Amino acid sequence: MAGTPQIHYKQNRLKQLRAFCHAAQTGSISEAAERLYLSQPTVSLQIQALERELETVLFERRGPKIKLTPEGETLYKLSQPLVEGMDKLQETFSASCGKLESGELNIAAGESTILYILPEPIRRFAERYPGIRVKLHNVTGRDGMAMLRADETDLAIGSMIEIPDDVTYQPVVNYAPVLITPKDHPLAKKEQIRLHDISPYGLILPPHHLSTWRMVDLVFKQHNASYNVTLEAGGWEVIKKYVEIGLGISIVTDVCLTGEEQVATIPLGDYFPDRSYGIVLRRGKFLSPQAKRFLEIVRELYN
Repeated sequence: MAGTPQIHYKQNRLKQLRAFCHAAQTGSISEAAERLYLSQPTVSLQIQALERELETVLFERRGPKIKLTPEGETLYKLSQPLVEGMDKLQETFSASCGKLESGELNIAAGESTILYILPEPIRRFAERYPGIRVKLHNVTGRDGMAMLRADETDLAIGSMIEIPDDVTYQPVVNYAPVLITPKDHPLAKKEQIRLHDISPYGLILPPHHLSTWRMVDLVFKQHNASYNVTLEAGGWEVIKKYVEIGLGISIVTDVCLTGEEQVATIPLGDYFPDRSYGIVLRRGKFLSPQAKRFLEIVRELYN
């Protein structure tokens, strides 16, 4: 019809945007090609075609690594949800029709979250959606953030003190700080503890780069109290065992306490804040139907 503008279907646009998004996530043309099962020249050509069409430069090239330009950042925020939505169209459509029979759910979390917080949500999810394969990634907070940013996981569950601008954090449950000691320890008989009471005794803490150590350091400095770490150990189960056998005392959140431990517990809420655990998502992330269903279960359990 006269006067009707012609609409040209961009046949290769989705392929170009998919290549662009994977290159942005990995910071590498070769890694993007590996993910997409394409050759490196093919991915390079798709990105170059996109740059020509948009009349802009999307990446800064720095040797083998590439970094998004400001224009590339803008395009990534616009295109990533579209690409992910198209790639998961079948799953989303099935879920909208009341079916969620296949697919995969990736969750990044630390050991304490996996041991103490996730078992019941995972059990309920597996019961309701037996066709969905769940992959739990046992990672540190730093590695979990890297996985989120690279879209290697649907979501993360854990505790956050500082929240970067590119993620959202929704606390769902709080736990209280406590001091744990061997049952025959001099501090075990005290109902209330001052930080200066703790100073003479050796602490067992998680590794230095984790948030527990930073929080202990901050609180003791705020109250002009000293502390002494005599043993670094990864994981609350290990720390509890070493406290039980008399190798030191520790400051933990009561998420890890079952009541069966052979330790004395003394509240430290006068000094340390409650610690929240919650849902961590990359800002702008397209959530798969299975991720949405899992988050519904987490919220119904803990909210």
